[in-house]
Amino acid sequence: MDIKYIRSKFPALKNNFIFMDNAGGSQTLGSTVNYISDYLINSNVQLGASYEVSEKAGSRLTNTTNEVATFINAQHKNEVVIGPSATMLLRILSICINQNWEKGDEVIVTNTDHEANVSCWTDLEKKGIKIKIWKVNPDNLELEIDDLKKLLSDRTKLLAVTHASNVLGTINPIKEISKVVHDAGALICVDGVAYAPHRKVDVQEWDVDFYTFSWYKVYGPHLAMMFGKLDLLTSMPGINHYFFKAEDVPYKFQPGNFNFELTYSLKGITEYFEELADHHLDETVTKSKSEKYNASFDLVADYEEVLATKLLDYLNSIEDIKIIGNKTGDKTKRVPTIAFVHDKWKSSDIVKEIDKEQIGIRFGDFYAKKLIQDLDLEKKDGVVRVSLVHYNTEEEVDKLIAGFKKIF
Repeated sequence: MDIKYIRSKFPALKNNFIFMDNAGGSQTLGSTVNYISDYLINSNVQLGASYEVSEKAGSRLTNTTNEVATFINAQHKNEVVIGPSATMLLRILSICINQNWEKGDEVIVTNTDHEANVSCWTDLEKKGIKIKIWKVNPDNLELEIDDLKKLLSDRTKLLAVTHASNVLGTINPIKEISKVVHDAGALICVDGVAYAPHRKVDVQEWDVDFYTFSWYKVYGPHLAMMFGKLDLLTSMPGINHYFFKAEDVPYKFQPGNFNFELTYSLKGITEYFEELADHHLDETVTKSKSEKYNASFDLVADYEEVLATKLLDYLNSIEDIKIIGNKTGDKTKRVPTIAFVHDKWKSSDIVKEIDKEQIGIRFGDFYAKKLIQDLDLEKKDGVVRVSLVHYNTEEEVDKLIAGFKKIF
């Protein structure tokens, strides 16, 4: 991994600060910033008009959403719904889809998810929807498939589950879970916010019905997207004006339309992952965009495993520290979002000491409130979370460990 090349793509990394709160929001590619400016200067008009600049704006956005569809391996650009946040898009989905449900129908949520993929579903209890909770095994901190099977019934309409916990860092086997859910006649809605910065998203491979993530955690602007299978999006009611037709997808889920300049800037992200492959690998090996995306994320996974292992090896060596999640850096089991608690220190006090080192980490529940409550960690002010990404360096991890050594 050519870390100097990678870091050169992120202007904020020149500011002599160590960013390790990336699960809350990554740093932004310089190319996305440039594309925002480009759009506002050269095509900042309303879409759908007959004049030249409007046609240019429409073409730019169509091309970009096509690129995004390829990036996640969707079949059609209309399966990509753009919105301000994953939280908002999931809320819109819950409002729209439940109009086809009946009192007594069931939704399963987990106690490992960010509330974005929980509250929008549990709020439906007011309408008579029954909510069941798939709880993590408190011993191994894993979601067990057998426990899910016990919760499924002929009234189950949907499972809402995270792809990777924003606290545990654990990667859930979404393809396997999807099959179990579909065999039971239900749908699956996956929160990929904590997964997408680290691994290639492939909605067709996993056969998910709905999948969300936030671009501002995938090196872009404060924007989000939701994938939905086209037949499902078409068949459910929208949330836009009354005159929109069933087939007006995704616009019927985008009241007020999507943000044009931020959407256009997403091309900076897809281009980056193409360039990452071109820079590191023989071009004859990676010809198509999809091959380049896969190759780049393989590089990212390998490199992040090194970072995670270095930090976890240190944390595991401290008797008073408990890792909240998988204790290894194994790239097949976790992303480098690492949480822990200390027997003698509150999480808040640890983070305040690390603040002095010009290193940004964080403490709290990270909106995974049910998990922190069920693990009885509120008294610790939640967990300490260190969330790394591929632009972090081994030297930065060494500096963090040095900071911890001043405390423990």
